[in-house]
Parts: sequence; C-alpha cells; structure tokens
Amino acid sequence: MPKRKAAIAVGGVAALGAAALLLPNANASQDQDNATAGGTADVKTLKATDASDLAGRLQKILGDAFAGSYYDGGKQQLVVNVVSGDNNVIVQAKKAGAVVRQVDNSTAELKAAAATLKAKATIPGTSWAVDPRTDKVLVTADSTVTGADWNRLQSTVRGLGSGMATLKKSSGTFKTFVSGGDAIFSQVQGGSVRCSLGFNVTASDGSPAFLTAGHCGVAAKEWSDSETGQPIATVDQATFPGEGDFSLVKYNDPNTQAPSEVNAGNGQRVQINQAADATVGETVFRMGSTTGLHDGQVTGLDATVNFQSETDPNGVDTVTGLIQTDVCAEPGDSGGSLFTQDGSALGLTSGGSGDCASGGETFFQPVTTALQATGATLGDGDAGNGAGDQSGAGAGDEAGAGDQAGAGAGDQAGAGDQAGAGDQPGAGGDQIGGGADPSGAGAADDGSSSVTGSH
Repeated sequence: MPKRKAAIAVGGVAALGAAALLLPNANASQDQDNATAGGTADVKTLKATDASDLAGRLQKILGDAFAGSYYDGGKQQLVVNVVSGDNNVIVQAKKAGAVVRQVDNSTAELKAAAATLKAKATIPGTSWAVDPRTDKVLVTADSTVTGADWNRLQSTVRGLGSGMATLKKSSGTFKTFVSGGDAIFSQVQGGSVRCSLGFNVTASDGSPAFLTAGHCGVAAKEWSDSETGQPIATVDQATFPGEGDFSLVKYNDPNTQAPSEVNAGNGQRVQINQAADATVGETVFRMGSTTGLHDGQVTGLDATVNFQSETDPNGVDTVTGLIQTDVCAEPGDSGGSLFTQDGSALGLTSGGSGDCASGGETFFQPVTTALQATGATLGDGDAGNGAGDQSGAGAGDEAGAGDQAGAGAGDQAGAGDQAGAGDQPGAGGDQIGGGADPSGAGAADDGSSSVTGSH
C-alpha cells in the first residue's frame, strides 16, 4: 500500500503584497547584539521570535514588576513595561537588552479588569485583550452589540476608568470561520463542514496528525481531503468553547508523511522550525485556503472572545487565551496557519470580524498552548522534505503519479474538483491542502506536487 503524503492546507490564491513581504527574507536573521564603546550592554536588535523569548525570561526575572511587553518592528527592539520604580529592576531589564518603559497598570490590575468584564459584560459579539502598547485593556464590540447590551458594556468599561480600559466598535460581526472553500471536509447531518488544516504534528503516541480549530473538531469527527471523499483523519481531541479553540486530528493511515511546512502559494514554502509565543507588534502571516496569504500585526494577547453560540440563539461561546491581530480572514479560513517570516508556528485561525476587502480583526489559538494540551510535537521527523521533493511528481507513490513533468495537481483546471483526484496519473490528490482557486488551478503553477487543485 503506497504511503500518503500530506502537505499543509493552503489557499489557492495568495495575496501578492504579503507574498512579496514574505519571500525576500524568509530565512533572514535579524539578531544583532549592539554594545557601546565602553562595553556596556545596550538595547539589542532582535527578530520577533527572539524578542518573545527575551520577554519570557524577563517576566520570570522581574516578577510582579513586569507589566507586559511588545515588539517595536520598526526598530526591531523589545519594549518592556515595568511598574516598579526600583532602579535595580530597570537595570536588569536594560542589561538584558530591552527598552524599559514605566507604566501605571500592573499585570495583576489588568487581569482584574478583564475579570470584571467577564463577570459583568460577557455579551455575544464582544472581546477584550491586554494591549501593552497602551497599558490598557482594549474592549471591542461588533455590530450586533446594540441597545441595552451596548449600554451595559459602556457602563462596565467606564467603571474600570479611562486609564484602565478603552472601548471601540467593530463594523463586522464576530464569528468562527467555519464555512467556505476549505481544504478539509466532513459530512455531518444537514450538510457538510469545511475547515483548514493548520500545522502537521506528531501525536504523543507517534502517530502522524495535524492541528486545526477546535470548533471544527467539535463540529465533525472524521475529515477528508475532498468534499465527497472518504475520511482520511479522525479527531482525537477537541477544545471549544472554553480555554482555547484547537483540535488534534490523527491521520488514519499511520504511514502518512506530514512535512512541517506551510505552502504560501506562488511557489513559496516556509519550513516550520519551531512553535513560538506571539509578541504584540510583530509582523505575522496567515494562510487560508479561502483568502490565501495575508499579513498584519499582533495587537493583543490573552484575548477573550464571546462568539454568538452556534447551538443556542440566546447563548454565548466564550473562548479565552487567544492572540488578537489586525490580519483579515473570511469563512473557510478556520484552523489555518499563523506563522512568522522565519518559520515559527504561532497560531490557528479561530474567528473574528470583517473580511479581506474591507479589513478586520482575527483571533488565533496559540500553537504553544495547543501542543502542550494535546502532547503533540510539530512536524514529522521521518518525513524529510515531504511532498513536493521531485519536480512534477504527484503526491502519491503510485506508478504514474508523476509521469509527466510538471503534471502537478494544479496544472489542469478542475483537477481537484472530483473526489479521489489522486487516482488519476499526475493528479496529486493524495495530499491534504486543496486550494480554493475557483479555476481549479493549484496555488502554484510550477508543477509542484505539494499543491492540489481546487476542492
């Protein structure tokens, strides 16, 4: 029985602006340790991932004096908020290479404000997250929050004080992005569910698996790589709502090769090297099979989002611990990858408001939390480069799968429109990761075998 090869789920249409930003420096290192002429430690120039690591270390060192941090992308520096006037605290942070900023609100006070919002204003269509750049809790209400609900939210925010919280209105509606042209499919009572694969992982028992959104795993148990195809993966764990939005889904075939990479479209692939915590201010990229590649910035951490319940018209599905960004997303992008230019896995698309025409805000499940909760690790150590190692080869190992040079799945219009597209020579349908290109063309037109056609 031939091995299946699975590629990260991606969109067939990439945003060229984001692609141009991603490609030139995909493997560039920005680390530099600057020092003054006298040898005294100075502010370090850091790439975002290293800034996140430094922030984590300083949080432990500074203790209660630590009041959050963010990344200044323009200067490539970590800014650390401190509430203590103790000069020793400031010296420690500066010695570590951070820019130090003294602020009024401590981490404990900001968390207390969030707890008050949870107790008094858990209203569908609202969210809140700590914004270390303003040293406040940023509260957002979508277009559905009106009348008495809006008045209650306003009153709660005002009660926290102008120095503790701010309130803004979003023109869109907070929703999970669980429909549209996605890369993984499931048949459920009353129709079908479609979501995006996030990152390939290895489960704690050594099985090949992938991470996707928790609301996808709750909605359906078995998943296919085509709309009418047979299931190829089964949900092992799913969390939604509550403390996260993530699922671990195991491939049914234990020989599935699941390379640790994101296909960013237009022939670009980003090797995923590690999982990392997001940092406010860093530039991030989101890949989704509906809208392709888009970029933006992290705007908040430990966000709480109150989605309208999918099962109870009067209920609310509250999810905590999310990453808030100004990256756009649309239905069909749920579960898709959030990552950095240098290949750090950050998050899984959860939900948000707006769209990629007018803009919006999107929330992501942190990958580090999902990995810790499920016991999984990124990638497949035995997969090597995985699918797409041979020019023109199909996704599977079947005879004839790649007999024609350049006969990738996306080279023929509609190549992925039929279930079992991989049964035809060169169709390459044995991979997870169908694009959403309505023409049926794959995300890349170079014959690469790790991109399938439209599903």
